[in-house]
Amino acid sequence: MPTSSANQSAISHEWGPEAAATRAAHGFANRFGRAATWIAFAPGRVNLIGEHTDYNDGFVLPMAIDRYTAIAAARSEESTIRLASAQMPEESIFAALLTSSPNQKSEILSHPSPPWARYVLGTLALCADSGLHVGPLDVWIDSDVPLGAGLSSSAALEVATATLAEAIAGQTLDPMAKARLCQQAEHQYAGMPCGIMDQAISVCATLGHALLLDCRTGETRQVAMDDPSVVVLIANSNVKHALCDGEYASRRADCHAAASALGIVALRDASLPQLDAAAKQLNPTIFRRARHVITENDRTLAAAEAIARRNWTTAGQLMYESHVSMRDDFEISCPEIDVLVEAAKNIGEARGVFGSRMTGGGFGGCTVSLVKADSADRIADKLRREYRARTGIEPTLFVTSAAQGTHIAGRA
Repeated sequence: MPTSSANQSAISHEWGPEAAATRAAHGFANRFGRAATWIAFAPGRVNLIGEHTDYNDGFVLPMAIDRYTAIAAARSEESTIRLASAQMPEESIFAALLTSSPNQKSEILSHPSPPWARYVLGTLALCADSGLHVGPLDVWIDSDVPLGAGLSSSAALEVATATLAEAIAGQTLDPMAKARLCQQAEHQYAGMPCGIMDQAISVCATLGHALLLDCRTGETRQVAMDDPSVVVLIANSNVKHALCDGEYASRRADCHAAASALGIVALRDASLPQLDAAAKQLNPTIFRRARHVITENDRTLAAAEAIARRNWTTAGQLMYESHVSMRDDFEISCPEIDVLVEAAKNIGEARGVFGSRMTGGGFGGCTVSLVKADSADRIADKLRREYRARTGIEPTLFVTSAAQGTHIAGRA
C-alpha cells in the first residue's frame, strides 16, 4: 500500500481521484492486455467525531479523504468475473452474476476466493438483486486507502463496486439506498455488523465538506470544511486492528443491552439524567458504554456547529473530550493511540494543534487532528519523532482536505 509523509501528501500529485484512475487504468492494461471500459472510484474516510454512535441511531461527522479505491473493468469473453488487485496477490474467478439468484450468497461464501473478493462479489450480488446486472467482467482493483487503519478501506471497495455496477447497467441508485446496499454487503458477506457511516460518506461526500449524518433517518447536512488555514492531519499508528475479532460486536451488544435496560429503542433516545437515574440497575461497564454514546452524540452535534462557524478551538476541545470518552468509557483506545493524542495535545493550539482524537473502530489505527495548515509539516514531524521514541514504531502521517465522493472517472 503506498505511504507518504505529511510533507509529500500535502503537495504531491500522486494522490487523489485522477491519480487513482490512472493507476487503475495502467494496472488493468498490464494485467489483461487491453484498455478498461469503465473506471469507478470511491474514497476512504476519516471520522472527525461521532464514534460508535452510528449503530446506536445517533449522529456522526465523517469526511472523505483524498485516498481512493479505484476499480477498472471491461467485458470478458468468458462467462466469469475475474478479480485481480494491485494490493493482493491472490486472484478470484467466479461464475458471472448474470441474474439474481437465491443461491448466490451461499455460492459466494463457499467459493474458494480470497476474503477480500467477497466484498466485491457480495456487492455485485446485491446490485443484481436491485436490477443492476453486470455480466462477465475482468476487473482490476487498486487502492491507496490504508488497510486496517480505521479509514474505511472496505467501504471504499464496496462503494466503488456499486458505482461500477451502476455505470455498466446504465442505472443509478438513490444515494442512501446505495450506501445501505454496500452496508448489507459487509454484513452478509464479510460478517461485519457495521453501521451506515462509512458507506454513506463514501457515497455522499461533497468536495470541501464534512457530512453530518443522522444514522436513524438517513438525513444528511453538508458542513463546510473549506477554511484554507486549517487542514486535517491523519496519523496512522501502524498498529493494526481487526474488528471481526469480537471487540466491535461486544461493544455493540453492550449498547443494545443498555438501551434495553433503559426501555428505549436505541441509545440515541437516552439522556444523561435518564442514564444517571438508572445507574444502580446497570452493570458498571454497561453504564460507561451508554455514557460514551450519549455524550458523543452531543459532542458531534456541537462539533458540527463549531466547524460550520470555523470555531476551531471549540471543535478541537470536543475532539479531545471524545478521545477521553473512548479511552475511559468505551475502552477502545490503546497505548500507542494515546501517545499520539497526548503528543498532539502537548504541542497545543499556540503551535498549531486545535484538537486530536482516535478515529475508527478502535484498538489501533489512526488519530485525526485539526491543525493549522502552515504548521502541518512541523507538527507531523514532531508527532513522528515523539511516537517513534516512545513506542519504537514508525508512524505514517498525511495531510488531507475534505474530498469528493464516489464517481466514474471523468465524471464528478
